[in-house]
Amino acid sequence: MSETAPAPDQVPGAPHPRETPRLFGQEAAEQAFLTAYASGRLHHGWLLTGPRGVGKATLAWRIARFLLATPPQEDDGLFGAPPPPQSLDIDPDHPVSHRLLAGSDPGLIAITRSVNEKTGRLRDEIVVDDVRALNRFFGLSAAEGGRRVVIVDCADDMNVNAANALLKMLEEPPARTTLLLISHRPSGLLPTIRSRCRTLRLTPLAAGDMAAALAQAGAPMPANTDHLAALAAGSVGAALRLTALGGLEIYDELIGLLGSLPRLDRPRALALAEAAAQRGATDRFDLLLDLVDTAMARLARTGATGTPPVPAAAAQEPETLLRLAPDAYRARAWADAAAEITARSRHGKAVNLDPAALVLDMVFKMQKTAAG
Repeated sequence: MSETAPAPDQVPGAPHPRETPRLFGQEAAEQAFLTAYASGRLHHGWLLTGPRGVGKATLAWRIARFLLATPPQEDDGLFGAPPPPQSLDIDPDHPVSHRLLAGSDPGLIAITRSVNEKTGRLRDEIVVDDVRALNRFFGLSAAEGGRRVVIVDCADDMNVNAANALLKMLEEPPARTTLLLISHRPSGLLPTIRSRCRTLRLTPLAAGDMAAALAQAGAPMPANTDHLAALAAGSVGAALRLTALGGLEIYDELIGLLGSLPRLDRPRALALAEAAAQRGATDRFDLLLDLVDTAMARLARTGATGTPPVPAAAAQEPETLLRLAPDAYRARAWADAAAEITARSRHGKAVNLDPAALVLDMVFKMQKTAAG
């Protein structure tokens, strides 16, 4: 795997979660964990759920840092019990903070997709040997305060054997061990894994929190953070992808093209198709397909509710959506078109059809739907 490639538990273009000092917009989840900690009955398994890119991994590393740097109180001491912690924040100069940044704290292990030694490539799933590495980890001496923390990022990637191996550890966890499972799709996990974990649900970020998180990641800030928040659906990971690939500009062009329907702006359509066919534009083409899905979904939603989504994702989007999808009948037409466009574009991509031809095929289908 390339030295410059992001780790499997890292969003491209963003710092690794262990390097992210602050978590924005997830105060409720943090407080839920702190309340459980202060109760003295800390659950051994935690399932961190929510959309991709909203901070689940960052929260997992914050919890790990907090637990390893905060030894449990054995008794109330001479002056009574200390006040419960009000934050997961740990001083960056704390020895645990330094060790986690260096990947050398003996009290923590992160389970992610590993490299296949035979192929030299990153596996598509977490395999049973990745989980069995925990046996050696648990056999080592405990860290400060006797705690151990396991982060699985993400639990959705486990194959059946890996999931069953982890389930056994959840059923009989070693003392003072906390397992933090990150999941984007918890419904796909074994029900027995879900039942043995307490759930922390993270929510999409509002525009202000999104801007703060992007600034922390060092990402360039767009002129309109509301548009970015709408397209990213409150996901910092999605926002980083959008800013890196010019997603706001692509969506603006797409809305402009929709605004010309049913009298198609052919030069605009050809320009969009040619951009998708350029050499090295694979990532931008994939993003365009996703943005077409987004536009179609927002069209159908507008027709079904009678109101365009808020906030708008482009300057001319509200009036364009209302004109093309004024009622529930048109909403159904756009929903049907979206399903057909998605199926055809994904199939075309799978069999390596010309990207420009795929884009034009999508555009003509949208024109036909707009014409009624």
